[in-house]
Amino acid sequence: MSIVARGVGKVIGHPPNKVLSDITLEIRDGEFVALTGRSGAGKSTLLYVLSSLDPVSSGTVEIAGRDISRMREEELCRFRNEMMGFVFQFHYLIAELSALENVLLPARKTGQAAQRTPSAKRLLEQFGLEGKHERLPRELSGGEQQRVAIARALVMDPKYLFADEPTGNLDSVNGQTVMDIIRQTNAQLGTTIIMVTHDAHYASLAGRQIQLADGQLIPAA
Repeated sequence: MSIVARGVGKVIGHPPNKVLSDITLEIRDGEFVALTGRSGAGKSTLLYVLSSLDPVSSGTVEIAGRDISRMREEELCRFRNEMMGFVFQFHYLIAELSALENVLLPARKTGQAAQRTPSAKRLLEQFGLEGKHERLPRELSGGEQQRVAIARALVMDPKYLFADEPTGNLDSVNGQTVMDIIRQTNAQLGTTIIMVTHDAHYASLAGRQIQLADGQLIPAA
């Protein structure tokens, strides 16, 4: 299984602005890939298109052999929840819920909260948050909040993890902690990681870099 994009283009706005043009690539299962390039190169747009969060304007994206553009919305939502995890630059935790409750949100959607609770607790402890299960987001540091967000992304044991600048709001120490978690997830669980980053050091930690400029792929040297 893999993620395969064929001739993908993305146009937004009025008048139309071409953000991606003729993107063709394959990301094999178990890879850790960094999407790199200058601001405005199309990195985040490509991530959203590959993850099904944003539809293509042209071309196709297949995930695990399935053309995601042909899925009905209900089917696509279920596919995302079962197969994918998402981490963004901002943690997007729900302020009224505890750390553990936030981690279990994806499991609640499928009625698996009770079943996934031991795994959620294990993830929080693995990420250095033992004893903080019941704390609200405002009672956690920025780095801790982002670790909760990563635990939430992993609680359903996704095959694919999509991360958009996951260290962008963190200092260097917390940023490295988050990157260590992402690398560990890839190495130990075989989770396919697709990460957008502007940081050359973090990009170098990936197994492969895919560079964009002006919405197009830059051929590897």
